[in-house]
Amino acid sequence: MLPTYDHGVAYNSSTVSLSAPLDIRYLEKKGITFVRVQWVDLTNVVRVRVVPVAYFKKVLDSPRPGFAMTKATMGLVYLNLAEGFSAMGEYLYMPDLSTLRLCPYAPGQASVLGKFQEKTPYLEEDGLASVDVALCPRGILRRVIERASLFNLELLVGIETEFILLKSTDPIEAVSYHDWTSTAGLLSGAVETTVMQEIAETLITSGVELQMYHPEAAPGQYEVVTGPLPPFKAADIVIHVRETIMNIAAKHGLKATFAPRVYMDSTGSSAHTHISVNTPGERKEAGSLTKSESHFLAGVLYHLPALPSITLPIPASYKRVADGCWTGGTHVCWGTENREAPIRLVNATAPTSRRFEMRFVDGTANPHLALAAILAAGLDGVKNKLPLNIRDCPGPVSAAQMSEEERHALGIWKRLPLSWEEARSNFRQDEILRDFFGREFVEKYLSVNKTLAESLAADQDEEKALSRLVKFY
Repeated sequence: MLPTYDHGVAYNSSTVSLSAPLDIRYLEKKGITFVRVQWVDLTNVVRVRVVPVAYFKKVLDSPRPGFAMTKATMGLVYLNLAEGFSAMGEYLYMPDLSTLRLCPYAPGQASVLGKFQEKTPYLEEDGLASVDVALCPRGILRRVIERASLFNLELLVGIETEFILLKSTDPIEAVSYHDWTSTAGLLSGAVETTVMQEIAETLITSGVELQMYHPEAAPGQYEVVTGPLPPFKAADIVIHVRETIMNIAAKHGLKATFAPRVYMDSTGSSAHTHISVNTPGERKEAGSLTKSESHFLAGVLYHLPALPSITLPIPASYKRVADGCWTGGTHVCWGTENREAPIRLVNATAPTSRRFEMRFVDGTANPHLALAAILAAGLDGVKNKLPLNIRDCPGPVSAAQMSEEERHALGIWKRLPLSWEEARSNFRQDEILRDFFGREFVEKYLSVNKTLAESLAADQDEEKALSRLVKFY
């Protein structure tokens, strides 16, 4: 057994910083007059209805508390309706009061997420009545979390948020130029310094655990790191974090973009997703994965070629994915503290803070769907006790720098999709993921995804296309 050199802050399901949701009875006393009823569609656009508190309470007192939403809301892209959607039919969007949260960036307002339901029940194949909506991202994530509980898994998730602050989107002009984590990115009196501190203070005020923020490597690029949470809460919080960043930036005349890569001669922006896998009674030791961790990792690696259709959902996502530029590379592998692997094992010798960093996710992905896909892949590994046939690739030589024989000796045989088209094809062919998400979701998601790609490619001029991208994301 290796000696333990434990380090890092230890989190578990009972010690994470879960702030209590707002009590609906006291909204007016807190000066809240409006509630932002928010949902995130299949293109990762946050949509909203702003409702006076008085009416919001009336809705909550109704027999089925919810707001009518056209079913087309999940198929609209730039006002274009994707194939498979129509102007007919409505959902009910049911507020989830556990997500009710102050929005300090919008004084007098709070925000809430919810879930979609059918207005009228339908009969499932087993003959039971249901109001579930196949396209509801939060409903899909809820389903995979329920599966995780069957295997007695305790999962914690932390999502890093990288973005670029622009003072102009046409032409593209960053707010600042600085080296990675350089103090030149946070100079006193600069607008970007004011924006970043206000983002941090706003998040803390709204009950989010902020671990740090710092300048990243690209022009105008910054990162906000928040604490780990159970999967459902983690996905909910990243929406609040992004909304906070966008609104505070706009308040100061800037545009915050989560586009995957704005500058081809510098780093891109991602949404690295950290996942710790724990099983009560299963002891973690330094330098050795538990059975649960090993099977979970094996499952994600097995399905990794299909996951980017959801985690890297637009053609521009593949401008960020490359070998040799700290993006996780293009080979299906994992490695201890290896940023040139799509899955990095973090704190391998520190059992209390050990986790997997999924580096194949960017900010254009719907966080509930991205997390659902990754967890479904990992749970397939746990359920079927998949062996971890790919060995640790800790460096100093990356998989891309190895010979084919060296890669094969480590069990590295596959590549991530190198294009948007390949990712979509892999997703269609992955039987386990296809069955988990369901036929209706797969077909309609890919339809919306195609319409989105076509809309983003509407400008032939490269600069105009980039401008369109940063305005949308």
